[in-house]
Amino acid sequence: MKDVVDLDVEVPQERLSELMADPARTTEWMDDVERCEAVAGVPGTPGSQYRLVPRKGSIVFVATVLSRDVPNELRLALESPQASVKVTSRFVPLSADRTRLISEEVFTFRGAFKIVGLFTRPAIHKAHRHHIEAFKRFAERER
Repeated sequence: MKDVVDLDVEVPQERLSELMADPARTTEWMDDVERCEAVAGVPGTPGSQYRLVPRKGSIVFVATVLSRDVPNELRLALESPQASVKVTSRFVPLSADRTRLISEEVFTFRGAFKIVGLFTRPAIHKAHRHHIEAFKRFAERER
């Protein structure tokens, strides 16, 4: 299942991509993540991994930075026993102080979650949009 959210952010491309690429800042805008724990590598660099521990629920994702082409694109793989998510964030400059953020998530569900995935598309889109809008608010405060 694929979901795309895009919106314009009043932040220069370079700054916006740097904020998104810094896993240490994740808890400042993802309100459902309690903490981000380094697992391997230098945080935020290709090949590095970190664990996203939720405030509620039991699904813990391990994120792997697949590529980091700041200021243009960031690619992550999120893995849990229930699902994997490939995340691509693209940053398109619109002006010196405005950037279009295009966030694409591709979900693959495992086991019994394959059936659950069929029925949760609206909830997944809502959560994806919520996260990207929260990131926008965070980034515009951090300009």
